[in-house]
Amino acid sequence: MLLGCVVQEYEVKHNVPVVWLGLGFRSQQNDGVQLVMREFVLYSRLGRTDANFRSLHDAGRLDIVYECAVASLFLSHAIRKDVVFHTMLSGPPVPPLHLRIEGATLHDVRTDQQTWERILKKVLGGQTHQGITSDCTSLEIMLKTVAEASRTGIYVLEEKGRNVSEVEMSENTVFVLGDHIGLPKTVENFALRYAEKISLGKRPYLAASCITILNYLMDRKAYR
Repeated sequence: MLLGCVVQEYEVKHNVPVVWLGLGFRSQQNDGVQLVMREFVLYSRLGRTDANFRSLHDAGRLDIVYECAVASLFLSHAIRKDVVFHTMLSGPPVPPLHLRIEGATLHDVRTDQQTWERILKKVLGGQTHQGITSDCTSLEIMLKTVAEASRTGIYVLEEKGRNVSEVEMSENTVFVLGDHIGLPKTVENFALRYAEKISLGKRPYLAASCITILNYLMDRKAYR
């Protein structure tokens, strides 16, 4: 589905104008107040870019993509409407492939791996699923676009970064993190032109655990 169609559908469904900001879009209420959005970007070095696989694990560790999507988007018995999850798949046969999962429009999902294997196979096979879009935009272009188009804070997770407790993060945030292999150095260096490097501490956490911690920290900041 073309992104313009998704934006138009969102405008009609929610009766609010949409402002395109590169990585995703922010909706604005009629009083002009911009809604807070939170976005997570997972760089998957090996994630397959077609539906030719038997399991998520054997598809270039798409199981990590599944785990991070669930950590990003789900509360207990609810979906986070203010969160967008992105993954950049860099595995064979046609990288890069950008999947974008919009919490505000995502439907017909559960948190179990079998459901997500079915959904990812469908989307990677060229079919559609409500709330999920795909394109060939690279991470570099995405970050450059969002940095130049908005005041969103962009943060790269890395163990040697500045401790997150010392960072005054904006409400509108984009968090970039790698999979079990990590971000390629060239990608990380490019991202740091527009982003700040932050750390959750010296212990190496799983990518999905990092997202859970960040959601907790941002929720505490928003609702205290």
